[in-house]
Amino acid sequence: MFRDRAEAEAYVASVCFKHGPPRLLGVEIEWTVHHREDHSKPVDATALAAALGKHAPPTLVPDSPQQPLPGGTPLTVEPGGQVEISTPPSTSLTELLGTVADDIDHLTRLLEPHGLVLGHRGADPHRPPRRVLRVPRYAAMEQAFAPLGPEGLTMMCSTAGLQVCLDFGLKEDLPARWAAVHALGPVLMALFANSPGVGGRRTEWASARMRSLYATDPVRTRPAAVCADPAAAYARRVLDTPVIVVRRPGPNWFPPHTFSFADWIDGALPVQPTTDDLDYHLTLQFPPVRPRGYLEVRYLDTPPDGQWQPPVVLLAALFSDRSVVDGVLAATETAANRWLAAARHGLADPVLARAARDVVELGCAALHRTDLPVGQTDAIAARLHRQLAEKTGAEKTGGGRS
Repeated sequence: MFRDRAEAEAYVASVCFKHGPPRLLGVEIEWTVHHREDHSKPVDATALAAALGKHAPPTLVPDSPQQPLPGGTPLTVEPGGQVEISTPPSTSLTELLGTVADDIDHLTRLLEPHGLVLGHRGADPHRPPRRVLRVPRYAAMEQAFAPLGPEGLTMMCSTAGLQVCLDFGLKEDLPARWAAVHALGPVLMALFANSPGVGGRRTEWASARMRSLYATDPVRTRPAAVCADPAAAYARRVLDTPVIVVRRPGPNWFPPHTFSFADWIDGALPVQPTTDDLDYHLTLQFPPVRPRGYLEVRYLDTPPDGQWQPPVVLLAALFSDRSVVDGVLAATETAANRWLAAARHGLADPVLARAARDVVELGCAALHRTDLPVGQTDAIAARLHRQLAEKTGAEKTGGGRS
């Protein structure tokens, strides 16, 4: 139990912002799932459960053992049937990339005999949003987001992202790394945008996925504050954010009325909230960078088939040393906060295009700071430069965005 708001804010700051030598990296990738012969046909829970077998999560198969993939990675399923891998953290980028590659191969082989394939967009362009998982959490979320429009259900059921997890670093470096990862957001979102449309809508957006996220519930999806004390600012935000799920026995997890977590501490419900309740409330915050004791970078669309390595390696290189982080802040100064421009226009935005060129050069120059072999860093650098050329060339000549 929390005695007051100050105690709860101190708890949030302590669990969400942890510092120490930056060592660990992690990757999470989501995919929409489709029937191989008809990507517009809905995939039901029974078919997905049969394909995932012993790896299915309890949200899909309540008595499933949820055995991890061979690399130790658990599979999870999102509300619309998207599948996700979340690797264990690794001190080696080389080992991490190997684990992710093996996980993707294993997942693909699980789906193949059942006629299912992974999508390769950050949003499903073929089907309207449809909830596959019938669990109390997602029912409560859907009800909370519905009054704001259709984008909440779209975000839940039709989008898929690539998440890269980075350590905060030493205490003295935390403010700079926090500022840099946010300043990079619009630039990398634009560079790797891969969701031109969702369910037949928003086809003019470079990242319809991020468009849906922004419109879901701004109080919990907008970027966090970049300031001198981000931990305190984020803790205040979390306490002021409305509670949208109240766990209790049975299928009804809807809050009985509107209240923030701070209101709950002050007696908004008969039962006082616990640390478990606050931990759960933290999982219902969806900013483009989410602090979880580490930096969870959430602003990247799921990439096309086979192209997930460049954004992961680029982020690892850009946060490999304090001097590189300082370079990031300089390279992104004019592009910081251009979140909506990035989602709408991608690298057709000239400010973002200039910053992207600088960021790619900076990242490629820092690839030697990773533990990847030279041949692999050369291949990644070449792919990043091709990505930059394709995005700027295609969007300069596309003429379809205004």
